[in-house]
Amino acid sequence: MPLRATLLYLSRHRGLRAWAEHSGLARRLSSRFIAGKTLDDALRVCRAIQAEGITATVDYLGESVTTLVEAAACRDICIQALRRMREMGLEPNVSLKLTQFGLDLDAAECEANVRTLVREAAAVGGFVRVDMEGSAYTERTLALVRRVYAEHPACGAVIQGCLYRSPQDLTELIGAGIRIRLCKGAYLEPPETAYPARADVDRHYIGLAHHLLGATQTHPGYYPAIATHDERALDRIERFAVHNGIARDAFEFQMLYGIRRDLQRRLAEDGYRLRLYVPFGEAWFPYFMRRLAERPANLLFLLRNLV
Repeated sequence: MPLRATLLYLSRHRGLRAWAEHSGLARRLSSRFIAGKTLDDALRVCRAIQAEGITATVDYLGESVTTLVEAAACRDICIQALRRMREMGLEPNVSLKLTQFGLDLDAAECEANVRTLVREAAAVGGFVRVDMEGSAYTERTLALVRRVYAEHPACGAVIQGCLYRSPQDLTELIGAGIRIRLCKGAYLEPPETAYPARADVDRHYIGLAHHLLGATQTHPGYYPAIATHDERALDRIERFAVHNGIARDAFEFQMLYGIRRDLQRRLAEDGYRLRLYVPFGEAWFPYFMRRLAERPANLLFLLRNLV
């Protein structure tokens, strides 16, 4: 089994997850990518990167909750994060996964939780990004975002560049004015649904990124996010923006906390808007394993530190 597929399989291994999330060694190894266990830990990171001219979206880790009580607790922590960010002079911005808010348990309750959070974001001048999970959730996730957006536009969606369906989804969301974060995709998908070859994913991603940047000119005020750590992709996207006269403040790049700090510094110094995805919480293992699967250099970095 290829390394990426192996790591993604292990990300769903309950026994390994239970061990890792209670292991001091595993916590130390994961600390490069996880801001900490508490909201205070995450906010300290947000304040530090703000001093470097970088903004953040805070993500309380945890997916596929097993009770609606857990789902409501996740909602309340996200609300608290928005309020605390506003109090600290940080831009209130959070990310969430719908299975964390109860989608697998009760779709109506999940949507009610999201609506409550987005109303709070609108009240404090903030924003909620509804993350994308595996392709089995794509249609339900985008449908929910459209419904919630119709009530309060303080929310946006994520599109994965690996999926065949993404060009149509991109066009529809842009037409509706819904802000998009474009990523390549961090889940193991069947070939009937997604491009299996990395080179094809990369080409598809660049085409979607160009489409998103073009929307800033055809749809005044539209503000997309381009999420990648791929240096070659960044170079092509930057050249496209310059060639087409797209201002550096018309969109933002997004990266993950702890990954490619060299690129993060370079983009900030070059005057691009940059937002880091700052995760925290006890349920960090699935997120951590997906980060290792995305980029082998992350695994090599951890092995060197372990040795």
